[in-house]
Amino acid sequence: MAERERVVRMSVEQPLWRALTGYRVLTMVYAVLIFVFGHERYERPWVGVVYLAVLCVWNLATLPKVANAAGCTRRFLGADLAVALTGILLTPLADAHAQSVDGSTLPSIWTAGSVLAFAIKGGWRWAGFASSLVAVANVVERGHPTRDTVHNVILVWVASIAIGYVVEVARASERTLARALEIEAATRERERLARDIHDGVLQVLAMVQRRGTALGGEAAELGRMAGEQEVALRTLVAGGLARPSLVSEDESEGAVVRVVEVDDEADDSAPVDLRTLIAPRAGSRTTLSEPGAPVLLPPPAARELAAAVGAALDNVRVHAGEDAHAWILIEDWSDEVVVTVRDDGPGIPDGRLAQAEDEGRMGVALSIRGRLRDLGGSAEVVSVPGQGTEVELKVPRGKAGKQ
Repeated sequence: MAERERVVRMSVEQPLWRALTGYRVLTMVYAVLIFVFGHERYERPWVGVVYLAVLCVWNLATLPKVANAAGCTRRFLGADLAVALTGILLTPLADAHAQSVDGSTLPSIWTAGSVLAFAIKGGWRWAGFASSLVAVANVVERGHPTRDTVHNVILVWVASIAIGYVVEVARASERTLARALEIEAATRERERLARDIHDGVLQVLAMVQRRGTALGGEAAELGRMAGEQEVALRTLVAGGLARPSLVSEDESEGAVVRVVEVDDEADDSAPVDLRTLIAPRAGSRTTLSEPGAPVLLPPPAARELAAAVGAALDNVRVHAGEDAHAWILIEDWSDEVVVTVRDDGPGIPDGRLAQAEDEGRMGVALSIRGRLRDLGGSAEVVSVPGQGTEVELKVPRGKAGKQ
């Protein structure tokens, strides 16, 4: 059984949640130790004891909440920030000299953990909101903005916003990478299917075509139909392997890659592979030779050139007969694209094209030469009686699509 590829999404922010969990535990212990070693300066130490007891219970009970983004809900973030703000505002009640002497608040640097949770969960905007509330609470607690208070507030504000921005960029990069891996996996799966089809169905159809042609009679008709289906299926497989168009959106969330279906009729700016337009013309009596790489032209030029090829093949069928063979050769040069249509019919007698134009039959003049002239290209018809006809269509790249 063929091995299938599966894209596994990896969370680049998960280590940040683990770091936040450790930070909250360590800073909780730090806040308790600061209070224990400095309890003699508190006029109402029982206020600090009650608050720190609540803080420890809350912190330990909510550790699973900050273990991942799913558990860290908006309601939890609001409650967690309220615990931090309450501790800041209760500091003057426990320490009457807190507004006149610079010192740590009851939650101390544990408050930054609450702000960082906002940053990791919602990005820099959420971080800015939470750190602003903490800044207001610190100013209220001090009674007036001191140098140390402003320094601490700015430090928390800048650090949290920076971390929030980094998290947003990391999330955008993760989405971009995951989408690219999905596209790569889908492309490899299409290539695998194409190989299976080529090794099975296409070879069977080719064999039916050869055997039917050799047997003749009704079998020859069956072989012809098999040949046409082989060409149609081969064209379908080749078209299915075309790389999807990718558009990069650089918005506030970063560069997000998405797959876009390009409508050739609606978007005349995206180049078109000329091979996909000419390939349906191939059949049991029409052989198509093409480059291995896409032949890209502006949509108007590609459509007009394909239509000119169709007109040349129509002339082969009408004038050379149903049994005539035709060959299409696509050449992609640096400065022009050349498509040659050749047949093994009786050829065109000298002066016949001019006579047809005088009689009002404008197939070659308008359907072929007229189209190429509008594209800035040229169409040359070379025919030798008894040796078939060759139509060479040239489209310069610099003028293609300028109509």
